[in-house]
Amino acid sequence: MSVPNTMRVGPFTPTVLAKKRYLIFYIFLIWISIIPLLLEFWVYWQFLWLPRPVHFYAFLPLLAVLMYITIVFSGIIFAKILLIFVNAVHKPREGVFLRHPADKDYRYWSLRNTIKRWPVWLAHRFPFPGVMDNICFKMFSVKTKMSNSLFEGWVDTEFIEFGKDVVVGQGAIVQSAVIIGNLLIIRKTIIDDDVRIGSHAIVMPGTHIGNKCILAANSVTTVGQVLEKGWIYVGIPAKQFKKNYFFEDGLEDKIGHVEDVESLREKYEEIYIKRYDELKLKERRELKKEKKEEEKKRLDLEAEEYDILDDGFNI
Repeated sequence: MSVPNTMRVGPFTPTVLAKKRYLIFYIFLIWISIIPLLLEFWVYWQFLWLPRPVHFYAFLPLLAVLMYITIVFSGIIFAKILLIFVNAVHKPREGVFLRHPADKDYRYWSLRNTIKRWPVWLAHRFPFPGVMDNICFKMFSVKTKMSNSLFEGWVDTEFIEFGKDVVVGQGAIVQSAVIIGNLLIIRKTIIDDDVRIGSHAIVMPGTHIGNKCILAANSVTTVGQVLEKGWIYVGIPAKQFKKNYFFEDGLEDKIGHVEDVESLREKYEEIYIKRYDELKLKERRELKKEKKEEEKKRLDLEAEEYDILDDGFNI
C-alpha cells in the first residue's frame, strides 16, 4: 500500500521552538555529521581515482549507500552526545508544565526535540524500513523490540515503553507529550505485549495499554487512561467494547479454513460475536429460549407464505 509523502510516519519530533536560538544545535548537528562523510569520500578518492578510475565509478553506488549509513550513524551519535550534556544540566521529567519560555521544563523539552530532529529525519529515510528507525528509538531511550511494527504511525522519541509484538496502524499517533492550551503534559506511555493500535488512533500521554488489547481505528485515549488487558476499546474517548479473543489458544482450529473475506466474517460472528461473555446460566437459557421462539415464528411465517403460493399455483 502506498503512503502519501505528506505522512511523516515513523519516529517523530514536535517542531515547537521555545526559542529560535535552539536552531544553532540543529545546524551544528548537520555540519558535524557531514564531516565524516567528506573524510570517507576523500579516502575513496585517494585510493581509487588516480590508480583505477574505472573502479572508482564501478563502486560509486556502493559508496553512496555506505556514506548514507555513515551520516545517519554520525547524526545519531553526535545527537546522543549533545543529549547527554543537555540532560545533565536539566533531567527530563514527567509532569504538567506551563507552555512559556520562562518554564524550564518546556524549554528543555523543545531543545531535546530540536536536537533529535536531524537524526530522526535521516534515519526514517533509510531504504530498508524499520532498521535505522529502531536504532534511533533505542539510542534515544525508547524501550522497544525488533518484533514490533511501529513505522506506519507517528511514535514519540522519549518516555515510551513498548512490549513485544506491538503493531501500530497507519497514521496512528503514540505520544508521551502533548500541548493542550497553554499547558505541556509529559507522561510516560506504556504499551504491553501483543497490542494492536488501529489506523489513525491516538494514544495520549500517560496511557497504559495492557497485554493483548486492541485500540480500534480512529479511537482516542485520554491522558493517563488505563486500558485493561484482553479488551477491545473503541470510541472517543476509548471505551471497552468487548473481550478480545484474537489471541486465544487454538484460534486457527476454531476458525478453520475459509474461502473469502465474507466467509471469514460469518465464521467470526458465529464463534465470537455470539458468545455470551458476562451472562449467567439462567440468562443464557432464557436467551436461548427466546431465539428458539423467534426461529419457530420465522419458520411458521415461511410455511404460511409457502401455503399461500401453493394455493395460488393450484388455482
